[in-house]
Amino acid sequence: MDENASGGDSDDIDWNTDDELEIASYGLPSCSSMTVNDGETIAGSTEASSSAGSSSSKMIDHFVGMGFSEEVVAKAIQENGEQNTDLILEALLKHSASSSASSSKSKLIDHFVGMGFSVDMVAKAIQENDCTVNAVLVGLAIHVHDKAGALGQSSQAEQHINSDQNSPELDGSFLDGFSDTDSFEGEEITNPDPDKEEKLVSLASMGYSVQEASIAMERCGPNTSIAELTDFICAAQMAKAADALLAEIEDKPRPKPSNGYHKHKKRRMLDYEKPPIDEPIRLPNPMIGFGVPSNPDVIVHRSLPEAAAGPPYFYYENVALAPKGVWDTISRFLYDVEPEFVDSKYFCAAARKRGYVHNLPIENRHHLVPLPPQNIYEALPLSRKWWPSWDTRSHLNCLQTCIASAKLTERIRKALEECDGEPEPPHHVQKFVMDECRKWNLVWVGRNKLAPLEPDEVEMLLGFPKNHTRGGGISRTDRYKSLGNSFQVDTVAYHLSVLKEMYPDGINVLSLFSGIGGAEVALHRLGVRMKNVVSVDISEVNRNIVRSWWEQTNQKGTLIDFADVQQLDANRIEQMINAFGGFDLVIGGSPCNNLAGSNRHSRDGLEGKESSLFYDYFRILDLVKNMMQRN
Repeated sequence: MDENASGGDSDDIDWNTDDELEIASYGLPSCSSMTVNDGETIAGSTEASSSAGSSSSKMIDHFVGMGFSEEVVAKAIQENGEQNTDLILEALLKHSASSSASSSKSKLIDHFVGMGFSVDMVAKAIQENDCTVNAVLVGLAIHVHDKAGALGQSSQAEQHINSDQNSPELDGSFLDGFSDTDSFEGEEITNPDPDKEEKLVSLASMGYSVQEASIAMERCGPNTSIAELTDFICAAQMAKAADALLAEIEDKPRPKPSNGYHKHKKRRMLDYEKPPIDEPIRLPNPMIGFGVPSNPDVIVHRSLPEAAAGPPYFYYENVALAPKGVWDTISRFLYDVEPEFVDSKYFCAAARKRGYVHNLPIENRHHLVPLPPQNIYEALPLSRKWWPSWDTRSHLNCLQTCIASAKLTERIRKALEECDGEPEPPHHVQKFVMDECRKWNLVWVGRNKLAPLEPDEVEMLLGFPKNHTRGGGISRTDRYKSLGNSFQVDTVAYHLSVLKEMYPDGINVLSLFSGIGGAEVALHRLGVRMKNVVSVDISEVNRNIVRSWWEQTNQKGTLIDFADVQQLDANRIEQMINAFGGFDLVIGGSPCNNLAGSNRHSRDGLEGKESSLFYDYFRILDLVKNMMQRN
């Protein structure tokens, strides 16, 4: 997949990664020892004598660096002595917890006083109940009932109910599942029904929130029994299990926006927000999309949403095995177009499971000629001589941005040589060797000898011309990195092949996250003339590769490159549209760093630092579509 990020995927590759985002558990560090900023270790109470030389000032700086105030730290040191860091830390933590509880209680009081209750009433309810919104609401409802004596005449209860419906803490989460009802916001209860009020307090006493009870009675009718109301609320809670009905009032740290996370994105997220999909997008098996050259009969007819109809045509690519919900979000933003999931093992000798969202026609596709090698033996014929019968691979796994070390291949060689007297290596040796072969795409180059693929072999497997990434001061490491993040040209060309007849005079292309020019190479090999190409990629190495290829293949069109997608604002896009007459194709695959299963450390989905650049792809595509429709 083509990238716009300066960093590649993590080297810690796991081929058994599930689709789900893993959440690592972190234990709290021991308090028995701590390291100050200059590297010196301060021991706990059992080693107090060894830290006698630490100054009070350094101790204060240490704890201030942990987030405590200087005044509180100085007081804790004075009360517990400089030598006992355990007691100092314990005192600081107790003070912090006490302050947090006091702050939470204060916020609860402010919240309910703002709803119209008196300070004394709220304080009493908090004292008698847990410091949660729901518990305090129950306490206040019971208190109002007792104080009024007759709920039908209690104006304070009316104010409670009406204010509760407009409370920002409720945020309408319970209402989300009932789109066919009118909003309760701003509705006034001018003639309260005593029976309704009594049911309201009964439900509150049972632990349900006032808003839940109010909506249940409105939906079910005034004569509904308590049992029927509780059934309705429970059913609604089950339907909305993913949403917390009432959150505790506390300060929760919010993730800071990354470079690609703009206000435009937030606005568009609201514009395209819709009820959760009951059944999330699932990966097909086999992963052949709407058809592959070896099985063209699978092609189906599809109807695109009106907002997605081209031109301009768009084509977006990313890893198929992304965390759950990622492809639902991508599809929703890209005009609800259904992704086409394809594994490149149906096109070449290496697997590459990718999802493609596009509005291109799917009839009359054709593959590149000549066909690329279809298996390992065709792609690497010299290896067949050394290939053992117990290595049953016919295709390589996904080509990564890094390769196995020489130490690993040497360790494998020694393990195999120790079994030379046997017809076949023992099962445990075979398993060790095959695990590493699949993990690193190792191939046989001699007796008991395995080696990683060479860069020119990776170029061939991915459909690029020989030496596409060679020369110009590019290192082997950069070559592997750039190739590992690229398109598989034959797969992409099969999808783009419909453009040949549609644009016989050539096309204008906006290539976002271009990488090493997989889209441009695919169009060239299809015989589609590129009149103007605007290529965007943050890697200078990649930009140099694309420009070198453009010159070597004697392209007649104009190539313009940018280093960052964020340089493409509305004014610049409008200038290019006016100059070129518009774009016929907007293509690209935003960084997969936070989506790929090989990344075990920051697999944060579309909120990750690099992968959030998907929203820039949508931003730019949407600007192009709107400007071209307006013109």
